[in-house]
Amino acid sequence: MRVKSTVNLNMARIHELTEAAVRALEKTAEALHDEVKDAEVIPMKTGNLSGESFFCDYSEAATGKVSLVHNTPYARRLYYHPEYHFQTTYHANARGEWFEDWLPGGSKADFALNAYKQFYKKLGGV
Repeated sequence: MRVKSTVNLNMARIHELTEAAVRALEKTAEALHDEVKDAEVIPMKTGNLSGESFFCDYSEAATGKVSLVHNTPYARRLYYHPEYHFQTTYHANARGEWFEDWLPGGSKADFALNAYKQFYKKLGGV
């Protein structure tokens, strides 16, 4: 028995879906950025750590990587030392390791996945 099949790829649609995936990733990073800021978990004294120095880096979005960046010299020290006593005058939930809720095992671990699904469906027309 012989079987013959032909596969026609809709390259225009594949390109659209690929672009939608990249845009959805960027929107997911922005949504996570806003979610973290709104949760008021980032320590705040002058506002620099959660202000303009906290941004999304989309430079590698086409390869599937986006980053949330704190561009201050002291961000790493504050993040990795949850034993510090953080001022809660401006951000009531300020603490070290402020991304932990959104990482695997955290209380909001599914936030990024769910946001990405919604954005991809909307942008990809799926």
